[in-house]
Amino acid sequence: MKLVAAARVRRGQEAVINGRPFAETLVEVLYDINERLQCEDIDVPLTNIRPVRKVAIVVITADRGLCGGFNNSVVKKTEARIAELKELGLDFTLISVGKKGNSYFMRRPEICVDRFIEGGLFATTKEAQVIADDVFSLFVSEEVDKVELVYTKFVSLVKSEPVIHTLLPLLPRGEVVDVNGNSVDATEDEFFRLTTKKGKLSMERGSVKIKREGLSPVMEFEQDPVQILDAMMPLYLNSQILKALQESTASELAARMNAMSNATDNAVDLTKSLSNVYNRQRQGKITGEILEIVAGAEALKEFE
Repeated sequence: MKLVAAARVRRGQEAVINGRPFAETLVEVLYDINERLQCEDIDVPLTNIRPVRKVAIVVITADRGLCGGFNNSVVKKTEARIAELKELGLDFTLISVGKKGNSYFMRRPEICVDRFIEGGLFATTKEAQVIADDVFSLFVSEEVDKVELVYTKFVSLVKSEPVIHTLLPLLPRGEVVDVNGNSVDATEDEFFRLTTKKGKLSMERGSVKIKREGLSPVMEFEQDPVQILDAMMPLYLNSQILKALQESTASELAARMNAMSNATDNAVDLTKSLSNVYNRQRQGKITGEILEIVAGAEALKEFE
């Protein structure tokens, strides 16, 4: 299972690394356009920042287990966020993605869940669009005033961390931020390449540097900026949700590979320990039988 997870994690890792530049650049362009429109009297529903009374939380978990504490960390992060919202006196609703999260929240009727969605092994734009449509309808109809993503950010094969990402409204700032205003995406991404050395699985460290450049202040838009925002916001929702799904999948596969690696190591240690116990018992039995034979032979000599 370790080798199967290792084969899959590379595919998931490549999807994360290849998808980040597009998603981050799209966010930066939208933020720049939105900042320029802050002083104008326009109405773009997905950029409206209104007093928050209810928050929608999209929770992304795995469909399967055997991945260490991956699902548990996401659930704990969600419950901690729910506790914070309750302390602030805010209402909330959940959109649960993944069988593990679905089964967990189904057993807790006190937690309001708007919809349960089952994910796939590798995320697609079609799956992301299903979630985006739900989020869009909730926010535009003003059923919720803020939408947050809770997912596991892929850092490396040996590290991942659950994060909270504010999806809507589109904040007038040039970075992707969490609920505390802290960026959840590092400027420099660290990743590992899976290789083999002397027939054994190994990892080589590398890095992908992303240059961040804002739009030129003298740039002119051929179309009205409002029309551009209206056209790009659905793409923004889809790309950010797809990115979160990809990050979560890569983190899950990495966690499963590490869990299977630990299980293999533990099984090897257990085999060695049991082999030692078996050999001691076997040797003790053989020694006992030899002693009995020798004692019997000595007894016969004395009798004769």
